[in-house]
Amino acid sequence: MTSKFVICAALLVGTASAALAAPPTPVYDERPAKLEEPRDVRDFDRRVVDIPMRDGVKLHTVILVPKGAHGSAMLLTRTPYNAEEQTSYGHSPHMAARIDGYDSAPDVVSAGHYIRVIQDVRGKYGSEGAYVMNRPFVGSSLNPTKVDHATDTYDTIDWLVKHVPESNGRVGILGISYDGFTALAALVHPHPALKVAVPMNPMVDGWRGDDWFHNGAMRMLGNDYVYNQVAARDSSAVYEYAEADMYTHFMRYGSAGAAASAHGLDQIGFWQKIKAHPAYDAFWQEQAMDQSWQKRV
Repeated sequence: MTSKFVICAALLVGTASAALAAPPTPVYDERPAKLEEPRDVRDFDRRVVDIPMRDGVKLHTVILVPKGAHGSAMLLTRTPYNAEEQTSYGHSPHMAARIDGYDSAPDVVSAGHYIRVIQDVRGKYGSEGAYVMNRPFVGSSLNPTKVDHATDTYDTIDWLVKHVPESNGRVGILGISYDGFTALAALVHPHPALKVAVPMNPMVDGWRGDDWFHNGAMRMLGNDYVYNQVAARDSSAVYEYAEADMYTHFMRYGSAGAAASAHGLDQIGFWQKIKAHPAYDAFWQEQAMDQSWQKRV
């Protein structure tokens, strides 16, 4: 009896072990657990990093390094318009095609073996932190923090020259419109590695220029831009037009303010600032780049 009991117990234990060791039910999913992109066909290396700023906020940055680059200069753009998208044109293995549509001369960038860096400004898309339209400089009564586009550019360049071994330690910054504004801001207490800045058609004076007012005339078509830019980190919130054209839209409401209220802009901090400062007062003068920039360089 004893031997039979031992044999039965052993069989039960073996059966239990076999059950425990049974392979898991296969997952009915044809996707790989982690996709490894085929990089060998590319003429560039794509790196995505979140660069820490002095206040701990990390800014999402895409770095395109030409294959075989050595001792190459870096060209930086800081943008609120989605760094991932700006480096993903064409689904091509060629670097020039990937940045086509944003850079005015992508073939020159790639042929010159420049390392191309595009970064989301704080508060937009992949970057952490709070978003403030045309963030004023540190020291301004309009900026209670210790960071601005000048400090963020400095910290970004400092990280790049230390962590991109293919570079020669020299950086240029370029951009158009809003990106031109960030390029201009980089010249305030610039990093020693910043050798050139090309601010093309930058946002300089939001009241006198063509951004929010035209020397006092409200730029009503800016309503949708403000909403789209500020309401959501990924600019997914859309100002919806029920009318066939903007003329009909604004005639329906009678004013830019009435249209804005009807479309949710009263929730937007920057819109509240526009409403509170229709004249060319200290608010606009203090952040006008041609005035504030000269006081700080």
